[in-house]
Amino acid sequence: MKRKLTKENYIAEDGADVNSIQEPSDLRGDERNIAILFFLYLLQGIPLGLCGSIPILLQNRGVSYRQQAEFSFVQWPFSLKLLWAPIVDSIFSQKFGRRKTWLIPTQYLMGMFMLLLSNYVEHWLGKEHEKPNIEMLTALFFSLNVLAATQDIVVDGWALTMLKRCNVGYASTCNSVGQTAGYFVGYVLFISLESVEFCNSYLRSVPSDEGMLTLPGFLYFWGWAFIVTTTIIALFKHENKERISKGEELNMDVKHAYKLLWHILKLPAIKTTVIFLLTAKIGFSACDAVTGLKLIEAGIPKEKFAFIIVPMIPLQIILPLVISKYTAGPRPMDVYMKAMPYR
Repeated sequence: MKRKLTKENYIAEDGADVNSIQEPSDLRGDERNIAILFFLYLLQGIPLGLCGSIPILLQNRGVSYRQQAEFSFVQWPFSLKLLWAPIVDSIFSQKFGRRKTWLIPTQYLMGMFMLLLSNYVEHWLGKEHEKPNIEMLTALFFSLNVLAATQDIVVDGWALTMLKRCNVGYASTCNSVGQTAGYFVGYVLFISLESVEFCNSYLRSVPSDEGMLTLPGFLYFWGWAFIVTTTIIALFKHENKERISKGEELNMDVKHAYKLLWHILKLPAIKTTVIFLLTAKIGFSACDAVTGLKLIEAGIPKEKFAFIIVPMIPLQIILPLVISKYTAGPRPMDVYMKAMPYR
């Protein structure tokens, strides 16, 4: 059944609203695919967690709030990824696979980037009386997040064909749970095991002058983890060509992709969603950004501050699983729209 995009919706040839057809979810046969998606999103969360850890390390080195604000630009790629998403969707090798064309080189680059950072990051963070090189750190972690955002585009797109149509709603659950788990590893776990005080107090019988983890060692491990897992996916995970042929238009050039994106952005529902997402967090964005730095400045150890968010981690992992039956339905934004005002 062919479909065409109008300004209002996707309409089937017989006039039925395609979006009104909702099949019941059935996870049988998709268990492995969900596990793969979860792991890919977990990998994506590692650099996000690291980008949350670096400001804490910088704060202990006495950098100014202006420099912290400068480093915060590393978070922008996930907000700007819409600008290059059509390129990722339209340029690919059919022989290698629409999604693997971008996923494999992107994750290899992320792995190599982490290996590169592992050799020089201590120098750029500043040792003893040396000042941190904020510009270099910002440029490098911004680039790492550009790759992570590109990987996010690819995995989001692959989920549409990797999962059965009735299970596509679970892709957002994999995203939320996987990214949260990765963020936990890159932020809470790293900050805790990097802390001398935490390791000596809770994990060691004999005190030491160093934590159990260092930033170079952490980057080195995950750099190789990216390379190894990407190789496994490249060799053993194949795209479902049958689902691609039914669910995606392969012959789409870049110009048409951007034109399609523009038509989508003009849809009333999308306009409403954009306005909502751009304004929903204005009221507490400053509080979210500065509170942690102020607490560390006041003398709270960084590892104890990191543990403040630990009680939220189970909620962030379990809650998406609980509400997935609602987000997998025809109105996935209802839960968000109703919950956000209470915050």
